Amino acid sequence: MNDQPLNGPDAPRGCPVAHGGDGDLTRLYGPEAALDPLGIYARLRKEYGAVAPILLEGDIPAWLVLGYRENRRVLDNPRQFSRDARIWRDWKEGRVEATSPLIPMLGWRPDCVSQDGEPHRRLRGAVTDNLQTVAGRGIRRHVTHFANKQIDAFADAGSAELVGDYAEYLPMLVLTRLFGLPAAEGRNLAVSCAQVIKGGEDAVAHNDRIMRILAELAERKRAEPGADFTTGLLGHHADLDEDEILSHLRLVLITAHTTTSNLLARVLQLILTDTSRLAGLVSGQLNVSAVVEEVMWNTPPLAVLPGRFAATDLELGGHHVKEGDLLVLGLTAGNLDPEIRPDAGVSLQGNQSHLAFSGGAHECPGQNIGQAIIETAVDVLLHRLPGLRLAVPADELTSTASTWETRLDALPVEFAAQTAGV
Repeated sequence: MNDQPLNGPDAPRGCPVAHGGDGDLTRLYGPEAALDPLGIYARLRKEYGAVAPILLEGDIPAWLVLGYRENRRVLDNPRQFSRDARIWRDWKEGRVEATSPLIPMLGWRPDCVSQDGEPHRRLRGAVTDNLQTVAGRGIRRHVTHFANKQIDAFADAGSAELVGDYAEYLPMLVLTRLFGLPAAEGRNLAVSCAQVIKGGEDAVAHNDRIMRILAELAERKRAEPGADFTTGLLGHHADLDEDEILSHLRLVLITAHTTTSNLLARVLQLILTDTSRLAGLVSGQLNVSAVVEEVMWNTPPLAVLPGRFAATDLELGGHHVKEGDLLVLGLTAGNLDPEIRPDAGVSLQGNQSHLAFSGGAHECPGQNIGQAIIETAVDVLLHRLPGLRLAVPADELTSTASTWETRLDALPVEFAAQTAGV
């Protein structure tokens, strides 16, 4: 994050670059930005209001949408705020290289999140149809199987680190089963997905690695169809071509794994740092879904959602947004907007109007699968590990932010040692 003073609220409110030049803008990436994203959001909100000019990797300018209502406006108006990165002015004018770490997150692809209107409906239909199909084939059974295998590896030790030993890889193991991939691919794919979201110089290489694995998968499933998501996409009546197949396999794999693993870690953190919640879950008086809902409001798995592109000149949050400008959506900032949550400590149980699943036409289609993975993973863990407790003081737990997410670094626990196997 740049330490130079930001321009004040009286500065001209136009395109992000117009705010005194790139050097005066806050960088939403890098080692300083990784330390205190909530502090950055609060400072930007105080300085600029509901929408703030920022810089992404490579010092590429963008607007960060901080207000809840402004986020909803962007999400609900695809004609004004397009998902089609081909209208992104900095890309069109050559300021974003094809090798930029922003491309895996923001670049145009032949998938449903890069389209609007009828092309979007056609492609999204293929995804949602097949997600519903695989979700109806015993997904909780798959989660239970892999959760027990993960726990077997540390159950007799009496201690574990639940980010690295459990939450970081469990969702990907489940996805390998749903996709028809060998479980042995799970760890490598989880690492590559995390690097794509994290950004940095290795992001493009890891994205290429994912695409190679998925291309081999699609070729194998054409020859050997199965009861899996990949086979379903290949045979869907929307008649997806090769690039569309691979792009949607990539899309679902990366988003489903990274968001679910992050959310699972945060749910476990909340449970283990609040003994009343833990006791309520163990006794059956509290449902895991209520804890998930609270996490969705306060620490959504994607803190910042990429990206929307202004389809015309317009005004948002008192700023003049120009055609072709990039906007990124502050889901965490929007959920904590003091305009709608003047007291962030007030319970929001039963209120599902958070931004964590995005919204509008592009709202996450796999949220039920993610919920099933998390609920089952928590239930199995609590069943298998009596006496589960945090092994360090809660205030020693740390997180690291990238542009797009804030991840829990580690969650060390202790429990009564168990005999491996169920």
